[in-house]
Amino acid sequence: MAEQVDWNITWHTDNPDFTKCFQNTVLVWVPCVYLWACFPFYFLYLCRHNRGYIQMIHLNKAKTALGFLLWIVCWADLFYSFWERSQSIYRAPVFLVSPTLLGITMLLATFLIQCERRKGVQSSGVLLTFWLLALLCAGIVFRSKYSSLKDDKIDIFRDVTFYIYFLLVLAQLILSCFSDHSPLFSETINDPNPCPESGASFLSRITFWWISGLMVQGYKCPLEATDLWSLNREDTSNQVVPVLVKNWKKECAKTRKQPVKIVYSPKDPAKAEGGSKGDVNEEVEALILKPTQRERKPSLFKVLYKTFGPYFLMSFLFKALHDLMMFAGPEILKLLINFVNDNQAPDWQGYFYTALLFVSACLQTLVLHQYFHICFVSGMRIKTAVIGAIYRKALVITNSARKSSTVGEIVNLMSVDAQRFMDLATYINMIWSAPLQVILALYLLWLNLGPSVFAGVAVMILMVPLNAVMAMKTKTYQVAHMKSKDNRIKLMNEILNGIKVLKLYAWELAFKEKVLEIRQEELKVLKKSAYLAAVGTFTWVCTPFLVALSTFAVYVTVDKNNVLDAQKAFVSLALFNILRFPLNILPMVISSIVQASVSLKRLRIFLSHEELEPESIVRKPIKDGGGDSIIVKNATFTWSRSDPPTLNGITFTVPQGALVAVLGQVGCGKSSLLSALLAEMDKIEGHVSIKGSVAYVPQQAWIQNASLRENVLFGRQPQERFYKTVIESCALLPDLEILPSGDRTEIGEKGVNLSGGQKQRVSLARAVYCDSDVYLFDDPLSAVDAHVGKHIFEKVIGPQGILKNKTRILVTHSISYLSQVDVIIVMSDGKISEMGSHQELLDRDGAFAEFLRTYANAEQNMEDEGKGTNGPVVKEVKQMENGVLISETAGKQLKRQLSNSSSYSTEPGKHNSTADMQKSEAQKDAWKLMEADKAKTGQVKLSVYWDYMKAIGLFISFLSIFLFICNHVASLASNYWLSLWTDDPVVNGTQQHTNVRLSVYGALGISQGHLCFPRLHLDLLHNVLRSPMSFFERTPSGNLVNRFSKEMDTVDSMIPQIIKMFMGSLFNVIGACIIILLATPIAAIIIPPLGLIYFFVQRFYVASSRQLKRLESVSRSPVYSHFNETLLGVSVIRAFEEQQRFIRQSDLKVDENQKAYYPSIVANRWLAVRLECVGNCIVLFAALFSVISRHSLSPGLVGLSVSYSLQVTTYLNWLVRMSSEMETNIVAVERLKEYSETEKEAPWCIEEAAPPTNWPQQGRVEFRDFSLRYREDLDLVLKHVNVTIEGGEKVGIVGRTGAGKSSLTLGLFRINESAGGEIIIDGINIAKIGLHHLRFKITIIPQDPVLFSGSLRMNLDPFDQYSDEDIWTSLELAHLKNFVSSLPDKLNHECTEGGENLSVGQRQLVCLARALLRKTKILVLDEATAAVDLETDNLIQSTIRTQFDDCTVLTIAHRLNTILDYTRVIVLDKGEIVECDSPPVLLQKKGIFYSMAKDAGLV
Repeated sequence: MAEQVDWNITWHTDNPDFTKCFQNTVLVWVPCVYLWACFPFYFLYLCRHNRGYIQMIHLNKAKTALGFLLWIVCWADLFYSFWERSQSIYRAPVFLVSPTLLGITMLLATFLIQCERRKGVQSSGVLLTFWLLALLCAGIVFRSKYSSLKDDKIDIFRDVTFYIYFLLVLAQLILSCFSDHSPLFSETINDPNPCPESGASFLSRITFWWISGLMVQGYKCPLEATDLWSLNREDTSNQVVPVLVKNWKKECAKTRKQPVKIVYSPKDPAKAEGGSKGDVNEEVEALILKPTQRERKPSLFKVLYKTFGPYFLMSFLFKALHDLMMFAGPEILKLLINFVNDNQAPDWQGYFYTALLFVSACLQTLVLHQYFHICFVSGMRIKTAVIGAIYRKALVITNSARKSSTVGEIVNLMSVDAQRFMDLATYINMIWSAPLQVILALYLLWLNLGPSVFAGVAVMILMVPLNAVMAMKTKTYQVAHMKSKDNRIKLMNEILNGIKVLKLYAWELAFKEKVLEIRQEELKVLKKSAYLAAVGTFTWVCTPFLVALSTFAVYVTVDKNNVLDAQKAFVSLALFNILRFPLNILPMVISSIVQASVSLKRLRIFLSHEELEPESIVRKPIKDGGGDSIIVKNATFTWSRSDPPTLNGITFTVPQGALVAVLGQVGCGKSSLLSALLAEMDKIEGHVSIKGSVAYVPQQAWIQNASLRENVLFGRQPQERFYKTVIESCALLPDLEILPSGDRTEIGEKGVNLSGGQKQRVSLARAVYCDSDVYLFDDPLSAVDAHVGKHIFEKVIGPQGILKNKTRILVTHSISYLSQVDVIIVMSDGKISEMGSHQELLDRDGAFAEFLRTYANAEQNMEDEGKGTNGPVVKEVKQMENGVLISETAGKQLKRQLSNSSSYSTEPGKHNSTADMQKSEAQKDAWKLMEADKAKTGQVKLSVYWDYMKAIGLFISFLSIFLFICNHVASLASNYWLSLWTDDPVVNGTQQHTNVRLSVYGALGISQGHLCFPRLHLDLLHNVLRSPMSFFERTPSGNLVNRFSKEMDTVDSMIPQIIKMFMGSLFNVIGACIIILLATPIAAIIIPPLGLIYFFVQRFYVASSRQLKRLESVSRSPVYSHFNETLLGVSVIRAFEEQQRFIRQSDLKVDENQKAYYPSIVANRWLAVRLECVGNCIVLFAALFSVISRHSLSPGLVGLSVSYSLQVTTYLNWLVRMSSEMETNIVAVERLKEYSETEKEAPWCIEEAAPPTNWPQQGRVEFRDFSLRYREDLDLVLKHVNVTIEGGEKVGIVGRTGAGKSSLTLGLFRINESAGGEIIIDGINIAKIGLHHLRFKITIIPQDPVLFSGSLRMNLDPFDQYSDEDIWTSLELAHLKNFVSSLPDKLNHECTEGGENLSVGQRQLVCLARALLRKTKILVLDEATAAVDLETDNLIQSTIRTQFDDCTVLTIAHRLNTILDYTRVIVLDKGEIVECDSPPVLLQKKGIFYSMAKDAGLV
């Protein structure tokens, strides 16, 4: 009975109140219990995380003082009770217990305040929550005391202490909202732009208020990289990576130990040694069997969990809390509908439910976003750690392991797989949370509707396998799509690398066809997956409806008494809506986990690769007295354990300070010998020791994308005088004068704007500058002019050079320096065939002496084995264009070994090749070659959307929008129908309606079916191929590849999804608003202002978010570019022992990228919290208005409007997310369009001006007043050249570097259009005909031999014009027949990317074969023999003389002996012809030609 009375006081009354007993016990104890429960965990946490010490300030003093006051107040109550007892007034014992407990709790709170201060916590959530609870509980008591003032029974003392207590708690709560100073000695103090998060108060953190400053700034003007905050210390690479690496090493050590332990532990050692044979056999069996059982691979997942688990576990709590709160909505809705039904209920209950609904929604929002924040930050850390670990591993992995993962693949590990982990971090909790949500929802539904729930559940369960099957299918399509995409990108990569050759040979069309073939495949797959997606959407949209339908149908038909009233219908609908999410997300999570597990495996394999063993070579300090500097005894080396050894039984010693030359034919293991000394190869047996530090100059120079100066200093301290000496002795001074800003000039990726010779000299200067003890030179003289080569040998390498006291090993083809060398090592087939001084070898009269005699006449001119150097930077035909200069480690042999494909990245996007601009003011105006990818600012123009719609087709676009509208109208109608039905006790058939709705859905799903874009790709491809050469020189290849991969992918797969989601959310929100307005028209007052707030927040957010996205993608590229660069130069980095510096650089770049990423995740959270608050307001008002006007409303309508408003928050969130995604992604369309608008070269074919098919008949070439410049803003490179070359003449073109020799050929092929004058071939002005007509009729053997990946046959004849006989003939003439017939696949031998698996010399011969095959009247040789040894060179020359006897041959020569028998020689100087006559006449003249011949030792 008493209970009944209590309820009468508390609930069934217009003025509710709690009983006195409840007030004195429960309301006092709740906050105390909370604080004591939290205390042990929180205290442990504080002890673990010490952030430094915070000084006492007024805030802290006030908090502490208030804490003591509270304690005094509580205990005053206690002593008063004791006093009362002494006056023999006996009160209930609760008057002693409650104040005691409260007092002790206040002391605990005060203790925590100080504790936090000592540990550097600036603002505490635990205490804030405690004060809030205390205030709420006190507030209830306060109200009841206030309302009972009219009564006479007032306990004055206790009331006074209570009011004081109430005020003090209020004060504490207010103080808790502010945050303390930052701790002493924290990093934030000396940080120019610290992240405000660490100093933000608790409230600011849970609402993400602290990012508002950045948002405001971003709204006023676009954000710049300088506006971003520094990363929190715990997110930086320095903190994150080492932990992961350490844990991984531990894990690897563990797995390595185990099998070993088991193997080598015979039970009884004596028996194993002396026992019978049987025992031994048993032992052997044990050895074979056991390890296989225990072969445990190191688990990367375990390591990741160990590293990031503890922080990530907090998200579990938040997620569980949120899942439980989700179900509060439907339950409160149930109570609310009951309230509307019950006219007797007092009004305040309605308001109470409304408030409960609002508070639970807000709490849900805050908890959910804390959870997301933790997940995203964990994901970000994992990505940082994984990238760091991959980078560190890539520096130590062996060459055989490098073979198994190409550069592109490793870059993919970094970009794609690391990203997968990041995405997984946000999903992984759904694994346990989804089933939990399903179980709870089913339980509540069961309570609501009884067994008929199972009808609905059955429908859902049937849908799950359907969805799963579709997910699997989608996965297979995705794999297929990825595969064709990879092929397409690989091909594009090569096309861009070898674009110059494509243009010279006019092969663009053949390659365009190849790309389009792959693209067709891709589109087929995309089409299929689009249809699948349509079916998917269809099921996903219908499921909830079918479920509700089946459940209600069963419920109503099972039993006549089952009436579907509002409460049952709408609460069930709300629960079904909750159910829909976990059921749909599960397949997604599972596929995401599958993807991540694949990535895990790939990563694990990569991280478990063998590492190089630098210990295999003994490094001694230089101090160990004199003696030999390098000792090699009977050593055998191989590139990978599986291959036969490359170097066999090598034995030699090099005394300190000696100069050793290594000679031998192409591919005999010269370069491998140097690699072996650098510990790049596997040592199988023998002993190698080196004294002192090592410097290394690879055969193909590796140049970093930095200023020339930085390339030379290579991380060493600058010493100006020494630096000047080095630059001068390496013959770089003339180059520096030409370069736009001297040694501060920035060098593009892979050294694009330097000629081959310049690159080689920079590489040499780097080695000289680092002042090591042992120098290994891999043929550095082959790429430079004769006189330069001589200069370098004298000034640097030779007996009088800078390095005369160092130990030097020089690999060379050149004979002229051999007499000045101390020791000569002659190699053949991986062995040392002869060794000794020049004189000794001549006396011995072996192979070497014979070799010398053969070339005695050619001896001198050999000096110049290579090609020119230092031209005005842009002029030189750049060595990289054809991507040959994959600055790969030592030499050709290795190049054949490593299949390190892609000379560059597949993924890396923007290249901000900004050399460190801070360096000096001078650098401010440093000349930029590369155009950095610009981050566009401002809003995306509407025209872009229009372009996109045009690409799809306007009819389809509008049709799909219309169908969307129909779909949503139908959906609203059916639910409205439901509300009418629920208000109506009689059962109406809803059947006819559902049919309409289903058919509309069907139409919708199918209509979405196909939005695909063949058009955009075609345009882009065509336009890029049509661009002139200068475009490719200016645009980093990374950008182009990025357009073809990333942006194309976005357009293909992302945008349609996003548009679908966007439209869906938009209509859902509009629909909800309409329903709320129908139910409670008064809501019209409130929806527009909320809409405005919403719109403002969204605009505000998109401004910053879009810019942050752009900054993030711009800062992502340097990470990949730097990584690429490192992979290509890894042997150089190791030789110079610069690994640590590169690791630091990489970490810095990753941190720069995360600096932009972190604010963008926080901005997302900021937005979501704000928007969900707007959504929660809609819920509040929907409920509030239905309570106000409850007498005029039917419960059905209330149910309808509130259940709709409950969905609004999620949709609003999606809407903004999608609209900003749409803006950021539609940028892809904008960027694809961008390249379709660049300048184009002349048309490929002009039919009306097509020359006759047999043109040119004589091959007479006439230059009339011909001038040429590279770009509008540069000077002329050729000035008024007048010369006529008769048909069949053989003409040599010579001149110092940069005289314009190569420019002449560029003009002839119209790679650059003339700036004045004309070139006439057989009476036809070449400027008037189509480029392809011209280029098909002239053949060039280019300077850099470029091959494409594909068969050898494809490389010789991409258009399939010639028969196999023709091809074999040309191969025979090019001296390749033996080589090709020895290959297993003959003509179908697959060349790897860039022709890596042939040596440079062989590639040169393939190019010769191409020329022989085309056999045109005019042949241009551009220094075609730079990379072959003398014998091969002679063969090539004789082939050209015989085969091209009746053709006009133009040869750009560096080795003058090759052109001495030509009919004429043209000598160019500074772009003008200075001499032109037959060689003997010119030699008589004693002009420039004579002086060059003299340098080369020909006269």
